[in-house]
Amino acid sequence: MAVKNTAQVIIGGKIITLGGYESEEYFQQVASYMNKKISELSGMPGYSRQPMETKHTLLSLNITDDYFKARKQVEAYEQDLQQKDQEMYDLKHELISLRMQIEEAQKSEQAALAQKSLLEGKVKELEKELDEMLK
Repeated sequence: MAVKNTAQVIIGGKIITLGGYESEEYFQQVASYMNKKISELSGMPGYSRQPMETKHTLLSLNITDDYFKARKQVEAYEQDLQQKDQEMYDLKHELISLRMQIEEAQKSEQAALAQKSLLEGKVKELEKELDEMLK
């Protein structure tokens, strides 16, 4: 069973205790991401004059925007992965088909060599008979 962890992090200059089943390192990464977003927004003109509620809304919107963009990229990667899986499946089947064709060609070659050998033997017999008739 997973163990619940807690960690103190600093977000926006305030110490906050986070709890959950993730590692303390994960909590620190989340806090770092939040602080980065707060820093980005703080650099925008007029942001510092906004009420705290508006700041929180803008922060939420920015994080939600990042989430949707990341989700869209994941979907594109998954679609690409499915396409590559299908291509690999098709290539494996093509490889199997080509191997079967090679085996058939090898069998045909062996049969042709056996027939050639048989015919060469008959040619020798006929040449021998011809030599005896000409003597």
